[in-house]
Amino acid sequence: MILLCACLATVSATLEVVNQWSLLQFDFPPDPVLLEKFEPENTVPTGLEIGWDKLYLGIPRLRSGVPATVAWVPRSLPPGVSPVLQAYPDWSWHTAGRGDINCTGLISVYRVRADRCNRLWVLDAGVITSLDDFRRVCPPKILIFDMATDRLVRSVYFPRELLRPSSLLTNLVLDETRSSSRLSSTCDHLYAYISDTVAPGIIVYDGGRDNAWRVTHASMYPDPDLGEYDIGGERFTLMDGVVGLALSPAQGLLYYQPLATDRVFSVSTAVLAAGPPAEGTELPVNLVGRKSSQGLGLAVDPRDDTIIFSPMTETAIAAWNPITNTHKVLAQDSEKLQFCAEVRWAERDNGAVWALSTRFHKYFRRAASKHEINVRVVRVVEGRPFVSLQPHILRRSTRLANATLY
Repeated sequence: MILLCACLATVSATLEVVNQWSLLQFDFPPDPVLLEKFEPENTVPTGLEIGWDKLYLGIPRLRSGVPATVAWVPRSLPPGVSPVLQAYPDWSWHTAGRGDINCTGLISVYRVRADRCNRLWVLDAGVITSLDDFRRVCPPKILIFDMATDRLVRSVYFPRELLRPSSLLTNLVLDETRSSSRLSSTCDHLYAYISDTVAPGIIVYDGGRDNAWRVTHASMYPDPDLGEYDIGGERFTLMDGVVGLALSPAQGLLYYQPLATDRVFSVSTAVLAAGPPAEGTELPVNLVGRKSSQGLGLAVDPRDDTIIFSPMTETAIAAWNPITNTHKVLAQDSEKLQFCAEVRWAERDNGAVWALSTRFHKYFRRAASKHEINVRVVRVVEGRPFVSLQPHILRRSTRLANATLY
């Protein structure tokens, strides 16, 4: 453990703060109702997407007072600044912020993702005040916007039989590798894998056929022994199921993790894309490995299939290659890497690793202070050496690697 601490101190300089905020602020329209209802201490982002010229944030309505649930800031700003957020695509989509619920608009968005056609997939949970009274005000949906024009190009609604009374759709990854060559040039011919966190399961959406189905497995549920978290000595409890998702195109695997677990699991995308499983069929899930603590954000570097994750207690960004079984600490910072809601491998930044770090535990406990930095978008700077790290527990078998990662 002494060697581990020394390694972490060495790599902390690789972290660059792109943007940071004490509390989020918005470029408001002239709307006194929206301003009156704004509660910045309740407004915390959970989603990050890196566009060519913009950064997009998903800001769910966890509690009251969130004015816009999707926002953006320019990428061209100097490092470390605290820009006001622009509502995406514009304020007309965010009437829920002033109390006017319109189910064709944006209600509560946890994650957004860009596809190969430069379109932004916005996953709307349809649930407001989810931390307090969990009010479902609209059906969940996906709205797809052209990022060049910011215009809506497609809407996706889910069959009612796929949803449960407590369904909360929080994350999605886009699989653009499973189309045949004849269809690969069509933007809609892809698969989306969507996490249902509170009623644990994964919804598979076939964009080409506009069809969806649901799969579930015991591994998608929270571990009752791992629902308490420790960040810098502050403890809180949140019993969330599957939320972290990442795709390995080369291996044809979807990696996933509940929040309340120290494990990462995988399932074949070929199995997911094959259609609804037959009744009584067990989903073929593999245990990929164990981490040193729980985490939320998950990503894959498709160049070598390295899994990138953020162990919460260690306030770090780490990497593990399941093929070569090599481990690395990419960055560690007890202040800047508290609760990484997102860890991203950014295709639109030459494969750099980004993260959205928030002091979510402060917001959760109603203790966020305007005198402290509570939200950061950070980037692991390229060109600096990574420090290799051996795992302190390592178990391997012919079928799977059950390793303690980091």
